[in-house]
Amino acid sequence: MSPVFIARATQVAARSLDGEMMIMSARDSTLFTLNPVGTILWQSADGKTPLAEIVEQKICSEFEVDSGQALQDAESFVKDLASHGILVVSAEPLGAANTTLGEAS
Repeated sequence: MSPVFIARATQVAARSLDGEMMIMSARDSTLFTLNPVGTILWQSADGKTPLAEIVEQKICSEFEVDSGQALQDAESFVKDLASHGILVVSAEPLGAANTTLGEAS
């Protein structure tokens, strides 16, 4: 399986409130409230770190969860956010210029 890289889209409104992220999609005005795990993924979405590494180093180290299940859940979560233009997903590392709305190829 090839690595997956994620980056935060630039056209969203995001604020941290009591340790959780509130994010609104500019595309469809959908409001998301991320739980602590989702918040870690959002904050770690730098476009350079593979999703599997984020899950292993930041989620599995903080929460008692099986790494395989955690990665599967993270992939599903990322896919959902990407469908709303919240995250950009790519098989290649992403730079700041590549974080337009949607899913990169």
